[in-house]
Amino acid sequence: MDVALLHGLLLLLILPVLLYWHSAAFHYFCKVTFFNIWVVTMATLLSPFVAIRGRCVENMKLLCAVIRPLKHLYGIKIEVLGAEHLNLKEPYVIVCNHQASLDLMGMVEVIPKRCVPIAKKELLYMGTVGWACWLSGIIFIDRQRTGDAIDVISQTAKTIRRENLRVWIFPEGTRNQSRSMLPFKRGAFHLAVQAQVPIFPVVISPYWDFFSSKEKKFTPGMFTIRVLPKIETRGLSPKDVPGLTETVRNIMVDVFSEMSANPCRDQRVELPLLPGTGATMRTGSMWREEDTTGTSD
Repeated sequence: MDVALLHGLLLLLILPVLLYWHSAAFHYFCKVTFFNIWVVTMATLLSPFVAIRGRCVENMKLLCAVIRPLKHLYGIKIEVLGAEHLNLKEPYVIVCNHQASLDLMGMVEVIPKRCVPIAKKELLYMGTVGWACWLSGIIFIDRQRTGDAIDVISQTAKTIRRENLRVWIFPEGTRNQSRSMLPFKRGAFHLAVQAQVPIFPVVISPYWDFFSSKEKKFTPGMFTIRVLPKIETRGLSPKDVPGLTETVRNIMVDVFSEMSANPCRDQRVELPLLPGTGATMRTGSMWREEDTTGTSD
């Protein structure tokens, strides 16, 4: 009986190890579970320290610091291109494509000082994670209540000018692992136009080679983050928001497609005409003027 019990215990210990190395699905679930446990644990440990300072954007530094080690634990290398574009002292809005929870690792690599993300309000009620996010100044939006969301955007537009903040937004509104990007919500663009601050598009290359929730794949790998030059909104009005939204999306889709097809950092692609600027852009290059006579936005 004792021998049989011992064999059973040994099997229970060995089986998870065997599954981890020989079952891609089990390997995937283990890594995802560890990711979630890490975030909850770090938020729990961090909360008492950030609570001393109270709700403050400076707490984002600590939140980012506890997320950064994950890339080493998972064997993920991150290449950042164009980060110098974010070296502005003025407020601005960052818009980024949203693929998976791994975006969190990418975000903390490039997020500038005094920058806070806008997140769905459901996150606020996730125990110590929600509390740590709130204490770090993260802005929450109730996506089910359009009126409330509009009020938050208006308040945020005033706040970022008054307190010299930057805001990080995922305009797709939800995770998307398809070959392109979902239609963009207009909130980020209304915010930038109301505050009359520039927009910085940020494109994260696809994770297909090493991560897929559908295929249950999660292996070491590498991805690239490309920060594109700023798009000015000065002089634009709410009526320009639909065109601005579509133009920025087209720019990001083109760059995403180029990064998907060819990860070479020197690749340049001409991007669409920006509303009201009379300029086109090449990735990795400066703006250049172009004759727009006879064209309309």
